[in-house]
Amino acid sequence: MGVFGQVLDQLLDHPRLLLAGFLLYVFIYALSWFFSAPKPGPNPFKTLVKKPLKPLVTDQKLRDKVLKQGFQAKQVPQDLDAIVVGSGIGGLTAAGILSKAGKKVLVLEQHDQAGGCCHTFIEQGFEFDVGVHYIGEMRSNTVARVMVDQLTDGQLQWVDLIDEFDLLSLGEPGKRRSIPFRTGSANALRAGLLEKFPKEEAAIDKFMAMLKDVRLNMKGMLMVKVMPKWIVRLLIATGLINLMTRYFKYARRTVQEVLDELTDDGDLKAILSYSFGDYGVEPSRSSFGLHAALVNHYLYGASYPKGGASEIAFHMIPVIERNGGRVFVRAPVSQIITDPYGKAIGVRVDRASGPVDITAPLVISDTGAMNTFAKLLPQEIARKSSITRLLGNKLESGTACMSLFVGLKGTAEELDLKPQHIWSYPSNDLSGITTDYLEKSVDEAVNSDLPMIFITFPSAKDPTFNERYPGMSVCTAVSLCNWKWFSEWEKERVKKRGEDYEAIKMAIGRKMWDHVLTYYPQLEDRVEYFEVATPLSNKYYIASPKGEIYGLDHTAKRFGNPETVMHLRSETGIPGLFLTGQDVVCCGFVGAMMGGLLCASTALHRNVYEDLVKLRKEAAKSK
Repeated sequence: MGVFGQVLDQLLDHPRLLLAGFLLYVFIYALSWFFSAPKPGPNPFKTLVKKPLKPLVTDQKLRDKVLKQGFQAKQVPQDLDAIVVGSGIGGLTAAGILSKAGKKVLVLEQHDQAGGCCHTFIEQGFEFDVGVHYIGEMRSNTVARVMVDQLTDGQLQWVDLIDEFDLLSLGEPGKRRSIPFRTGSANALRAGLLEKFPKEEAAIDKFMAMLKDVRLNMKGMLMVKVMPKWIVRLLIATGLINLMTRYFKYARRTVQEVLDELTDDGDLKAILSYSFGDYGVEPSRSSFGLHAALVNHYLYGASYPKGGASEIAFHMIPVIERNGGRVFVRAPVSQIITDPYGKAIGVRVDRASGPVDITAPLVISDTGAMNTFAKLLPQEIARKSSITRLLGNKLESGTACMSLFVGLKGTAEELDLKPQHIWSYPSNDLSGITTDYLEKSVDEAVNSDLPMIFITFPSAKDPTFNERYPGMSVCTAVSLCNWKWFSEWEKERVKKRGEDYEAIKMAIGRKMWDHVLTYYPQLEDRVEYFEVATPLSNKYYIASPKGEIYGLDHTAKRFGNPETVMHLRSETGIPGLFLTGQDVVCCGFVGAMMGGLLCASTALHRNVYEDLVKLRKEAAKSK
């Protein structure tokens, strides 16, 4: 006992030794698991795909043959390996990776075109994107860029935006302060901040140091999602989780808490947190770890898909179909079918002629956690998943939004439009004004100032837009709103919701446009198309339960609790059923793709991320 006690005291006095011993044990366990676990599937990224670049396809009929393949039961492939419900980027990523591993995958989309938030729509000759406004990590040989290239045969091209692609505007018209968010490198960001806030060098340097520390520790969050749960629980119980990664040290704190400690300058706090609109949670509730990851995502600049957002699905679908898979639209899945033992074995597609049941060994849901466990599964089955117990308790649907789509006469050059976004707030109290607005009644909201608005011109970002739509431009604006303002019309048919609904929708939409005109008065007489989308539009077109665009709420409560992070994984606890998309990791194009990567890894029983890292090194050598 004396020797044992001395050893124990030594370990307690030197926790790193304890961690090393524990990690050695985990390594030995992992080896034993590796040799007893199912044989890993094929490497989907074994070969670097480099194909000659093809011309941009502008013929809409040819594009529709890829993006709008209507569901027909007789065209469903036989002997499927997997069914993916939903064709958002998370679903397409999982399907594409599985296809590259030799699997035959069926993707089913309820909307009339594939792509989820990556789709575009055309009205009166104007093309609008609905969710892809700018993407980070596409300028160089990053893991994300290599994954995109391999899943699109290298056919998806990117346009690099200007380094100051975001402009923060604070205050009322006539009293505004404009602060550009400079990117390109960490040094460029620091220099841009110091230029505007020369007295805040200490705060800025500490913020930059925290960004770097979060970047170095992000893998800790991903590890929690793939390690066996019993190991994660042991790490949490012993506190070793905080020695393994410092990510949760940052993630459990709100953005507001961190910034309040850094500085008293309200405008500096605003420029360091303005982009919370990219995940929909104001600084007083959002996770600093997540927010720092977002800033890091755009640190080296942003890009936009050349040819528009629909290029993403247009080039991913052929990769899925190459191995015998298909991507069908107008295929609303009403149920995930399970066998008597609770294993997912297929899906039911609702058709006017009657339901169609399709079976496969694997079912992957890209419909979000709320839809998957509250709507598609029988509740006695859904309750077997630990994710179900979190929904409505620790996890809620994210904030809803309003979107404005305006078609304009004139080119970007003629209208003096820049490839730059404006984030406009009436004051630097971002949390206060947002919370106050969302707590208002609908009547109060209609007569109140907007707490924030995001303004962008896709036509100014894409050099092919004027070639495809000569003499035209488009504007998109987004603001946050409360689902309850529109929920009473939830059961009404689209475009048949009545005068009261239209009046509220257009009143908020007009207020958004009036706000845009304070920055771009030259556009007032150039409007040829004007439409407003509400949370009900999001529910109809992308099947979001409460009109949210970012899935589950991105709060510190979600990202700062390692046990919650552990449960939100691709493996659902229901045999045969996997989760993909933004609820697995986080929202955004790359976040949802990472959800698809983890999902494919789970389904293939192999570390696909490591396969991708190796391919990235090969890609770097080939340049």
